[in-house]
Amino acid sequence: MGMLALAVALVAAACSSGNSGSDLESVAQGCQVDQVDGDLSLYNWSEYIDPDLVQEFRDTYGVDVVETFYESNEAMLAQIEAGGATYDLVVPSDYMVDIMRQEGLLVKLNKDAIPNMANLDPKFTGLPFDPDGEYSAPYQWGTTGIGFSYDVVDDAADLTWGLIFDPEMSAPLTGRISLLDDEREVFAAALKYLGYSVNTTDQAQLDEATALLKAAKDRVATFTSDSFEDLLVSGEVDLAHGWNGDFFAAFDEADAWEDYGYGIPKEGGVAWVDNMAIPTTAEAVCTAHTFINFILDAENGAQLSEWNYYASPNAKANELIDPEILSDPAVYPTPETFEKLEFLADLGDFATNYADAFTEVKS
Repeated sequence: MGMLALAVALVAAACSSGNSGSDLESVAQGCQVDQVDGDLSLYNWSEYIDPDLVQEFRDTYGVDVVETFYESNEAMLAQIEAGGATYDLVVPSDYMVDIMRQEGLLVKLNKDAIPNMANLDPKFTGLPFDPDGEYSAPYQWGTTGIGFSYDVVDDAADLTWGLIFDPEMSAPLTGRISLLDDEREVFAAALKYLGYSVNTTDQAQLDEATALLKAAKDRVATFTSDSFEDLLVSGEVDLAHGWNGDFFAAFDEADAWEDYGYGIPKEGGVAWVDNMAIPTTAEAVCTAHTFINFILDAENGAQLSEWNYYASPNAKANELIDPEILSDPAVYPTPETFEKLEFLADLGDFATNYADAFTEVKS
């Protein structure tokens, strides 16, 4: 951004600070491109953004970025609903965007302040959880599957959820398995193994999945959503349930590509889209818009994917991403694999049944 634009932004920041929650909607609609109105409080998944990008945003716009992390969509939602903390930007997954917008917890975006929305691949617009893209902008997308040591799995093509849930198959891995600390993801794995939809609202199917998970618990070392990849590459577990990009980043950092792999089990799994959204706890609403626009820049989007190894919903960014990443089916699944994937949907009141079941599993 040029010095004149920066000066204008900083003046706007001085004039716009201290907005109350009651006028967030009007504040948002008044935001201009590259405007900042205070430091950014970013509530995000851990290890999900290149620190260099965060620093570039600080340097470019003259504001600080305070990062706080969560392990699950449900944990993030609880914090927003509690209202005790102030967050300007959150990164909820698809179904959680739906829940939050229906609960009135998100601020409607001013798209005029986010011109880089035009860079999005059309496949990531008009999504069912936010049909008109009024409350969210796609950040990254990916899959949930299994990271593994080649000592226990020779080929990703042989992967099955049975390595976790089949007693005979998983017995040699007792105490060497980790599962995500995320109710929807854990039940998705069990439900896929049983041949059911990850979005089932059939209580009998959920009960069957609960029994399966309880039976597998004795073979599971831990439930974790923020260190599963580290446990794998450190040799503490041989099989980890988790998100593809986190595994790839860990393999790269440890130079362990020859020792570890990632794949989607043959039964299928979860595909997800994480999104940037502004909660009603926000104070720096315009800074949040500017950060969304910053991430949706083509070069920044490419840098983000090359750092966290997740697929980009940004068509312009994909033109700049390393072809090796674009051609890797573990990052960009083949059409055949994609057909076996499901997006997590908002289950309405039935979501409580999953929460209760997960508590039962872990108790």
